Amino acid sequence: MPITTCIFDAYGTLFDVNAAARLAADEPGQDALAAVWPQLARDWRLKQLQYTWLRAVADQHCDFWQVTQDGLDWAMEATGLDDPILRERLLALYWELPAYAEVPDMLAELNSRGIQTGILSNGSPDMLSGAVDSAGLGEFITANLTVESVGVFKPHAKVYDLVEAHYGCARDEVLFVSSNGWDAAGAAGYGFQTAWVNRAGEPIDRLYAKPHHVLSDLTTIPDLT
Repeated sequence: MPITTCIFDAYGTLFDVNAAARLAADEPGQDALAAVWPQLARDWRLKQLQYTWLRAVADQHCDFWQVTQDGLDWAMEATGLDDPILRERLLALYWELPAYAEVPDMLAELNSRGIQTGILSNGSPDMLSGAVDSAGLGEFITANLTVESVGVFKPHAKVYDLVEAHYGCARDEVLFVSSNGWDAAGAAGYGFQTAWVNRAGEPIDRLYAKPHHVLSDLTTIPDLT
């Protein structure tokens, strides 16, 4: 079946999750953060994801904003940053994450080809709306689908079910794009065509399925449709 619908993960795929720590580190008076921001960004993201998986397994769901704050608190303690004002600044910046440079042109090209484009994310509705608006992507995105409507984080099949329910398309008409190898694998196992945006050049996860395409960025996504 031809691809009719292209669905994107949000954080790390369309939006640069490292930007909050990087931008804050460049601000005046942030010498302590500047010395450790790459580690803070890595730890923050890792713990954010780990907490979604652990909560899903334990059936202890909360919204993504909670695990985002919990992950930051862990990361700040791990890097020795005890600064409530900095914490609030980092969290504020998370609502204004920039899109990767190639994203607007890539989405515009998909739209010009008649491909439906939407987001499927762990993010809460408010977070996703804020990110899309801040990055100026609203004209390209037809839906922000969020796990909050099913009460469990990815890669649970109930999350991927949201795409078919919203767009009325068959699974093999969907190209699902994620920067998370485990997410791309989960979507592939579900039945979507998948592309893993492997910006860091990491090995493929040893899971029950593998992504169909592995890319270094999003530039060539239109070529897969």
